Amino acid sequence: MKGDELDRVTRAQIRNLEERSALWVSRHLVMAGRLLEDDPELAFQHALAASRRGGRLAAVREAVGLTAYAAGHYGEALREFRTFRRISGSNAHLPVMADCERGLGRPDRALDLARSEEAETLDAAGKAELAMVVSGARTDLGQLEAAVAALEIPQLDLHRAFSFSPRLFRAYADALDAAGRTGESEKWRKQAKVAESALGVEDPAEPDIIDLLGDDEEGAARAVPTVAEVLGGAKKDAAEDLTAEAPASVIDSDGDSNESEGAGPDTDGASADGGSADVEEGTGTDSTEGTLLPAADNDTDSTPGAGDGDAPSGTAPGGGAPIKAAEDSVGG
Repeated sequence: MKGDELDRVTRAQIRNLEERSALWVSRHLVMAGRLLEDDPELAFQHALAASRRGGRLAAVREAVGLTAYAAGHYGEALREFRTFRRISGSNAHLPVMADCERGLGRPDRALDLARSEEAETLDAAGKAELAMVVSGARTDLGQLEAAVAALEIPQLDLHRAFSFSPRLFRAYADALDAAGRTGESEKWRKQAKVAESALGVEDPAEPDIIDLLGDDEEGAARAVPTVAEVLGGAKKDAAEDLTAEAPASVIDSDGDSNESEGAGPDTDGASADGGSADVEEGTGTDSTEGTLLPAADNDTDSTPGAGDGDAPSGTAPGGGAPIKAAEDSVGG
């Protein structure tokens, strides 16, 4: 392990350090990424070690926050995410911060964060994650109908599949069950499986995110690293990732698939209707018999958007525990 397994943006930040410190930080970040899912506590220790020599870097503070969150150290995670936001100016981890408040037994503060002006700056995926945290906070407070309502956002679409859709559908089903509306929940659980099929999640050889967008120079040149960029293994350059096109498949609710044209590339990162693939004409959003298409994650705010529902990991609104955002934060 040489430490050069990190992504290009993170390596660029680390190059600002003295050579020996840069090597130290790089190696500990790589180990943190590799251990995050299997041993989050040890991953947290590696991130802390990286912070001893690179604590002024946004990527390092983000890594400490993510590993602390995964290990259940919500106070430390919240502090690190606040520092990351102060250094980088990014609100990307606001849903995770709100979930940390849940993990600390403060659902009211989680709701305050969700109502903040910063929450309005989140992209579609971020808004979906925050909605799941809000739903979980409402459940913590015993407000079961409000927990259901919190998830009724534009991204809750039976016929469009985003990377967060399977979890969002299951979260909505759980919230319905908790509110005693079990008759409505089954179609959402069924559609969660359809969404996974459309996204190729069931096949480990296929990517778990389908990107239908074309070149996006602005996204490739962003200064603030994403979660995956901070702790990821060896990845393609952002520009290479964004130029790759993937065909969309029309997936019927009964699991059959038919060929369909993929969404065309969008130069500004979002299509006119919100950046997601269209469904066949005549399919209603209240029916499970329509078609469901994989869609790009970076939907615009016209269709508003920290992991699954284990440990205190708040995106599982139907359950009492906060989400596990770190699920999607590590590659390789």
